[in-house]
Amino acid sequence: MMFRLAASATRSTGVRTFATRRKTKNTLPKEVMDALPFHEDDEEESEKPKSPPDPSEFVRNPVTAAYTVDVQNQQLSTLDSAALSPNGTVVHGRYGEIPQASAIPLEYLALLRPAAEGAAALRVLLKSAKAPHGTLLVFGASQPNGMSISQLASSAGHAVVAVVDSAHSGNRDFMESLTGMIREPGTALPQEFALSKKNFAELVRGISSGDEGIPKADPAVFLEDFKQNLMDYAVAYPDTRPAAVSEEHMEFNYMEKDREYWQQNMEAYLSQFPQGSPPMDAAKLDAFFSTEQYQAFHEMFLKQTSGIISGDDTPFSPPHIVQSMCQSPVTLDHKTYPGAGPFVPYSFSVLQQTFPEGTDVKPGGPVIGAAIAVTPMLQKVTEVVNKEKSIRAKAEALQFLTSTERACFLSAASVAAQARAAGAPVVVMGGSLPDLETAEVTDADVQEALAAMDIDEEGNSRLNYFCQVYRAGDFPFYGDYAVHRATETLPGPRQIIVTK
Repeated sequence: MMFRLAASATRSTGVRTFATRRKTKNTLPKEVMDALPFHEDDEEESEKPKSPPDPSEFVRNPVTAAYTVDVQNQQLSTLDSAALSPNGTVVHGRYGEIPQASAIPLEYLALLRPAAEGAAALRVLLKSAKAPHGTLLVFGASQPNGMSISQLASSAGHAVVAVVDSAHSGNRDFMESLTGMIREPGTALPQEFALSKKNFAELVRGISSGDEGIPKADPAVFLEDFKQNLMDYAVAYPDTRPAAVSEEHMEFNYMEKDREYWQQNMEAYLSQFPQGSPPMDAAKLDAFFSTEQYQAFHEMFLKQTSGIISGDDTPFSPPHIVQSMCQSPVTLDHKTYPGAGPFVPYSFSVLQQTFPEGTDVKPGGPVIGAAIAVTPMLQKVTEVVNKEKSIRAKAEALQFLTSTERACFLSAASVAAQARAAGAPVVVMGGSLPDLETAEVTDADVQEALAAMDIDEEGNSRLNYFCQVYRAGDFPFYGDYAVHRATETLPGPRQIIVTK
């Protein structure tokens, strides 16, 4: 998914501040005319029709190289870059010549290092995994290496819980896009959710086990709610009134001259409301209206609803039907009621709750580990906290940080804690953190990243990024502007790439 900044050429137009002179023959000496700020010949020249601009002046230069932005040094990176060699092959600034990169855009190849870091972290975690498939936790999922491991793990069949750090957690469009890149039962969520350790732990447990923690409803509970609602309805809208409306509708609070036609108008007005409810006996409801009777009533209600949709709006008074069923119970066919036979979409069964085939929640598997992307903010906060020795001093150091910095540190710690609680390892990508293993990139990881970036015949790839490309080959100042955009506070969830 590519976001390109459209470039437009602007032309400045000079404005003449002198009034147009009458075209008269010049009688001044030549040395005087030469000293004037304008000449008659210049004016005559400007009035001549101009030829259209040469189209070749606006042809874009071919792209032969792509660079990421070195945010720390505030310049274009020579290591994280990809360029075409004279013989047509791609040469990466860090990994050298890449013969198999012909089907991969240069913009993506400039991101090969973070892509390989994600592949390395996944490799390290799977090495010690106790199950072929499991649940993977990721912090910093909007970073290029975090996006890499999230997509690679998801495409390999693992459930991914991707936590987006503070720089991009408030971007709703990005959160939805990232969630769409992760297969169910995995999901993406902002770091603020991980701060609530109990809720985060329950989410991870639900995804890994497949248990959403929603108990099946008891038919007796449905029945009690229905009876209570029916009794309340009978009191609020008795059939002693012309329609099921409140008493205030029946009061005449208008001018006396309107009384003559008020009753006639009220009859037409009340005709749009249903009939009120007869008196309900709670003892009879408990004795004769069972869960089976409630299921039979529900079938009648379902048929009435279908009739209204199809245009057959026949009279239907639920309270009177319930009263009739209490006097003469209906026999329920246990072979045909909804829930007993084939599933009927969008239907509800009182006695048995069923779901369409294939909609059952699949367990993600046990937690196999956590990968933490070292963001600039996380690196800064960790260094501040790690300088202190005691727990109290570390807590005090956190209090002197901003709320965003504290949230970044604590949410990353929450992700790591969930992995440790499951006895799974924690690895670091794109830097180092105290007491944590850093996943070192190997040649195999680079090859895996290239294979994931490769675009198949249908135009799909396992690894995708959000890129914003600045063509410095056409407008050189775009290079400096791209550095400015990449180093601004809380940049958008896209990777800045400069092409030349």
